[in-house]
Amino acid sequence: MKLRTTLLAGTALALTAGLAAAEELRFWTTEEQPERLAKQEEMAAAFAEATGHSVEVIPVTESDLGTRATAAFAAGDLPDVIYHTLQYALPWAEAGILDTDAATDVIEELGEGTFASGALSLASVDGGYASVPVDGWTQMILYRKDLFEEAGLEPPTSYANVLAAIEALHNPPEMYGFVAATKIDDNFMSQVLEHVFLANGVSIVDEDGVAELEEGPTLEVLDFYKALAEASPPGELYWDQSRTLYFSGNAAMIIWSPFILDELAGLRDSAPPTITDDPTSPELASRTGIVTNFAGPSNPDGAAWGDIRYFGITTDAATDAAMEFVTYSMGEGYGQTLSIAPEGKFPVRRGTAENPTEFTDLWATLPVGVDRKAPLGDLYEASMIEEIVGGLDVAQRWGVEEGQLATASKVINSGVINRIVRQYIDGEIEGPAAVAALNEAIAGVE
Repeated sequence: MKLRTTLLAGTALALTAGLAAAEELRFWTTEEQPERLAKQEEMAAAFAEATGHSVEVIPVTESDLGTRATAAFAAGDLPDVIYHTLQYALPWAEAGILDTDAATDVIEELGEGTFASGALSLASVDGGYASVPVDGWTQMILYRKDLFEEAGLEPPTSYANVLAAIEALHNPPEMYGFVAATKIDDNFMSQVLEHVFLANGVSIVDEDGVAELEEGPTLEVLDFYKALAEASPPGELYWDQSRTLYFSGNAAMIIWSPFILDELAGLRDSAPPTITDDPTSPELASRTGIVTNFAGPSNPDGAAWGDIRYFGITTDAATDAAMEFVTYSMGEGYGQTLSIAPEGKFPVRRGTAENPTEFTDLWATLPVGVDRKAPLGDLYEASMIEEIVGGLDVAQRWGVEEGQLATASKVINSGVINRIVRQYIDGEIEGPAAVAALNEAIAGVE
């Protein structure tokens, strides 16, 4: 590990500014909407005042990030820090774009134990970490807690509990037990399916590339998803129908991202809950429970599908100043970092050694919403907040642990899994034939 001169936070940052020449840092961010840029520029200005290092905040469209980083690396003109998605962490570390020693030093000095373990493990490299986890979210099962309690049902933390709830609550068209994603050309189906496969411990890749799916556990996944589809309305279903039916009180369970949390509480006029006569009412939020980690019969520990974002310190950076900026953003400036969009930016750093829940507590006070604002902590019980944030400890994605995220992404983007699962749902092929077709199709993508 390289020795660093960086002092970490508070007055120490100001002391560092007095001891070293001020740097002009460049920071690439994919949070390019005007309001979000303004918040990042405010934090950069506060950092400059504390340290003397200026930061130019440069918006980069997320779909362009990979090509721009590759071109800048070739030209020796990378920015100092890049806010990036999970998919780039390990490939950029291997390519030499990221300074993994710098990221690891920041994490170690902030305290590895203060970070969500899942967010760290997804960026783990030999001897440390590719990048510093910043924020993230986990996909969630939203369920009608009030109906579950009335029927004496356990929360939907497993395949078995979900199926038991469908058996008890499915009564169409007044109440659908679930609203599954069945539109094969929509990414929503890919995301939901990956969550369901992960829950049963089934991965499409291993350390060598695409994997041979084991028939038993894969059939469990297929049968479970078919049951979800049979408890859903007919048609090509994606995120829109699932939200609409849940908001109208006609669905007992859905899978969605946390970006639904403000809408669920009546804070967004473009997507109002219609379960009551008042579209601004938080009534539905109060009746809703959330599960982030759920388990299949072949994987009792279960899994959560996670999307994590990172601060990458590049190999072209003014390293010590870049480390100071990341440290500030994860410490004194962390509230500002999370406030950009709290409903989709769960705190991957929970707190400090002195106050282990400092940032989780702070996050719950940050206002969410569009047309109206309210803190998540006012809308949801403390146990729900803990469940929401806790998913980051067990967040998973196909291919990350195996070092095959790119291969997994290629298979997902091909759409072959969605297509074959839909064929099974529709009764066009039998179970063993569906598993064989999945294996053939997955192998064909690589």
